[in-house]
Amino acid sequence: MAGPSRRSLARDLESLADFSDPSASLEQYLTPPDIAAHVCHRAALSGDLERPVVDLGTGTGMLAIGAALAGADRVLGIDVDPDALAVARENAARVDTGSTSIDWILGDATRPPLARSDVTVLSNPPFGAQRGNRHADRRFLETASSIATVSYTIHNEGSQEFVESFAADEGGEVTHAFRAEFPIERRFEFHDAAEQTLAAEVFRIEWR
Repeated sequence: MAGPSRRSLARDLESLADFSDPSASLEQYLTPPDIAAHVCHRAALSGDLERPVVDLGTGTGMLAIGAALAGADRVLGIDVDPDALAVARENAARVDTGSTSIDWILGDATRPPLARSDVTVLSNPPFGAQRGNRHADRRFLETASSIATVSYTIHNEGSQEFVESFAADEGGEVTHAFRAEFPIERRFEFHDAAEQTLAAEVFRIEWR
């Protein structure tokens, strides 16, 4: 049976709530519903939702819930922030994920309590804009390479060379890459515009 369309996925995900009190140090930005729908729809078409899905740094649960809506049987969302996980649980109750089981775990996404297994990782890691988060996306990729068969990660524009090099060093391969617009509303004091749109890049990596 065919899964939901990318458009219907985005429509459902638009109903999810944002962070109640976002943290600048954790770079807590709502993953745009359009990007989440694109990632989850692509993962479904590639057969990557037929294995368990792990959302590293799940935040409000956007990617985890998107995977459930797109047909994943089992989904795990991990985040270090208990308040974010509370929003994620509330968001999961907003939509009909059918019989899909979503488990929420409080913990460090870069050190998850998981061993390597046949899972698909979805993640929107920090872009590393804050001083304490430099190379944060690298730590998320390291985790993906250590536990996953396939991963989809969202990065700042200009990351392709880094991601491809990292994947090759870890025995992986970037199989798909696409650009996406990442709109950000003003939420922190250092933002000087009501809204700006960042250029982002999404990569699918097969890990060996």
